[in-house]
Amino acid sequence: MKKVSLLILSLVCIPLTLSALPKKVKIGFILSTMQEERYQKDKTIFEETAKSLGADVIFESCNNNEQTQSAKVENLLSQGVQALVIQPVNSDAAGSFVNLAHDDKIPVIAYDRIIKNADLDFYVTQDSFKVGVLQAEAAVKATHGKGNYVVLMGQSGHSVAQEITNGNLSVLNKYPNIKVVVQQSHASWSPSESMATVENALTKYKNKIDAILANNSGMAHGAVQALKEQNLLGKVFVAGADADLSAIRNIVSGHQQFEVLKAIKPLAEAAARTAVQLAKNEPPKFDELISNGKTKVKTINTPVYPVTKENIKTQIIDTGFHSAKDIYQK
Repeated sequence: MKKVSLLILSLVCIPLTLSALPKKVKIGFILSTMQEERYQKDKTIFEETAKSLGADVIFESCNNNEQTQSAKVENLLSQGVQALVIQPVNSDAAGSFVNLAHDDKIPVIAYDRIIKNADLDFYVTQDSFKVGVLQAEAAVKATHGKGNYVVLMGQSGHSVAQEITNGNLSVLNKYPNIKVVVQQSHASWSPSESMATVENALTKYKNKIDAILANNSGMAHGAVQALKEQNLLGKVFVAGADADLSAIRNIVSGHQQFEVLKAIKPLAEAAARTAVQLAKNEPPKFDELISNGKTKVKTINTPVYPVTKENIKTQIIDTGFHSAKDIYQK
């Protein structure tokens, strides 16, 4: 009888014990696209960091489509995520996602690009303005402060595209002998569209283009392809950002002169840590407050670095961003 009683007591206690265990934190992570090479790194580092903190990640991407992103947000909220990390396709239009999440009392972290005009909980970013400054300063030095410039912007309405370009212009506007002859946005940050933009600029200005500043590596590669057709490789200064493998190889070959490494590891790690902390109602640390048009948003800034042929080893290879084998294909 005593053994039976103990067995019954143990069976009763098991579900009570299990129910008392803390539930695992569930984080939703949505990137606008997986088109660029760098985003596989973002995804992997974010997931690994969250896992090390005891959280599960439900990941989605949206092919740079606003409607797709809206559906993905609703889907993640229906799965019971406790924090939502979003890289918005359109910074101006993504405020509705914040409102939707807040209806379920779910905090929202903007990743890489700010979400405007909403009560955003947190913003984890790189210094996009500095990316543009670094590109422009290197270009000015290479062209001796004069010449015709092309600025290849990312998607219209994209906060990072605007901030990088603002950084470009903050430098270029100081030089009266520099003329920005083309400044154009490109849907989905398209390399093929940026190639066409450069082709048209070369035709219109009879190949008299001195520098091309691209908001990312993919569009810089599009520019390189256009220059190749006109036998202008190495004769026109080209700068990009993200340090994709193709861009680093272009620098090695002399087809591109400058790239900005936007360090992905600290960005993804900081976003994952912040999401887990907010999900647990713990206050994350932040660097500054940035206005998104409605409120001052707590913001974490992560570093960016210039990359040239001379420092590829220290900035790219030694940090493990790309291997020497992949870069030099030997």
